[in-house]
Amino acid sequence: MPFSSIDDLKQRLDAGETSAEELAGLYLDRIEKHNASLNAFVHVGFEQIMAQARASDSYRAKHEARPLEGVPIAIKDIFCSTESPTTCGSRILEGFTPAYDAHVITQLRKAGAVLLGKTNMDEFAMGSSNETSAYGPCRNPWDTDRIPGGSSGGSASAVAAGLAPAALGTDTGGSIRQPAAVTGIVGMKPTYGRVSRRGIIAFASSLDQAGPMTRTVKDTALIASIISGHDAGDATSVADAPSVDWLGACDKRNMKGLKIGRPEEYFIDGMDAEVRQKVEAALKQCEEMGAEIIDISLPHTEYAVAAYYVIAPSEASANLARYDGVRYGRRCEDPKDLADMYTRSRDEGFGDEVKRRILTGAFALSSGYYDAYYRKAQQVRTLIRQDFLNAFGQVDVIATPTSPVPAFKIGEKTDDPITMYLSDVFTIAVNLAGLPGLSQPCGFANALPVGLQWIAPAWREDIILSAASAYESATDWHAQHPKAYGGAGA
Repeated sequence: MPFSSIDDLKQRLDAGETSAEELAGLYLDRIEKHNASLNAFVHVGFEQIMAQARASDSYRAKHEARPLEGVPIAIKDIFCSTESPTTCGSRILEGFTPAYDAHVITQLRKAGAVLLGKTNMDEFAMGSSNETSAYGPCRNPWDTDRIPGGSSGGSASAVAAGLAPAALGTDTGGSIRQPAAVTGIVGMKPTYGRVSRRGIIAFASSLDQAGPMTRTVKDTALIASIISGHDAGDATSVADAPSVDWLGACDKRNMKGLKIGRPEEYFIDGMDAEVRQKVEAALKQCEEMGAEIIDISLPHTEYAVAAYYVIAPSEASANLARYDGVRYGRRCEDPKDLADMYTRSRDEGFGDEVKRRILTGAFALSSGYYDAYYRKAQQVRTLIRQDFLNAFGQVDVIATPTSPVPAFKIGEKTDDPITMYLSDVFTIAVNLAGLPGLSQPCGFANALPVGLQWIAPAWREDIILSAASAYESATDWHAQHPKAYGGAGA
């Protein structure tokens, strides 16, 4: 049961074969047993979680069950919630418990979900390996010497190891899809503006988007259907976003006649040969199921990483200016004066990677450099978006590798930030263009999971859900779980 899908758990709950309290107890027992080896969870309020579960059972006894009634969902430590600390993996927010819930947390509560604690993450979502967390690195359950991806590594590790049936993550440059790929689960970034950002601690406001991380495509669609929708409290939430039949898209499972774009820029020299082979094999299988594979070009892809690492740090430098030791969060001891308090509070509170990005962003926005860097990066962003628009004039959906390599060893890239940044080379452009993207497992390279990424036009999550469901129904990669944590193995 630890590796059951949400769909399976709902059926058991509806049939009275288990209860929300029993389910919560099951996953809390697994967290207690396995979290020491994974460091996937950083805040777990056992009594509060059990109280939520009992309340769900009581609700079910009196009313019709809600869509996620009694289902435990893990939450990335970037979402504000009133019942537990929200520290964003940073010392500067140590001990901070918000006074309100993020919009997506409110939506999950309304749907009857049991919030299963906060998961580890790269500090302020800045990282590709979960090694920048103030709580120490999270580990990949397929090989605990390796990273689980980032920044939503804790959520990915928890789902992959059966410590939670599903989790929420955020994706600024690949932070849902890349960890999903290297841990062998499903993760989706919806179209920018589809899901409210209110109550998500901001990294880069024009790029951040929340999304689900689950075992199956249908589970992803279910959670997406609950957390999406307009929120008047978020200026970036789109009021007239086209609606999606989330679950209906999964039921189609039809590849016949689907035009799948294969961009040459995403099959590059330097990527792991076995990763490439697994993704090519997945595309071949799609073709055998009736899809048409069409070679396309996204010519400005090579500039995506450079543009992202100007835009994202620039926005981060503005967003993180509020952490100053005055209103909340960490304050240094015995400051000499106001300037000393600001300086030491931020120096002691922020880690090296966050400092690096704040300085980079402040420089890019400074007088005399704004036009040369930030404005130029935004112009490149427009070109990248136009590449996708041109491509979708030829194809229905685009398929690529999610990560160029399988999970690498902890510590392997920490001394080389540029190499680390290149971990997201296949995911970043999707955020710059504001498009929906989904990663699902498509095999193993050296006994480590490989992810297949689907990209669709804005607001067409239904296309990727349909394609991904069709591929999932023809394979069993999603049913493989780490043997060390009780799974069937690869």
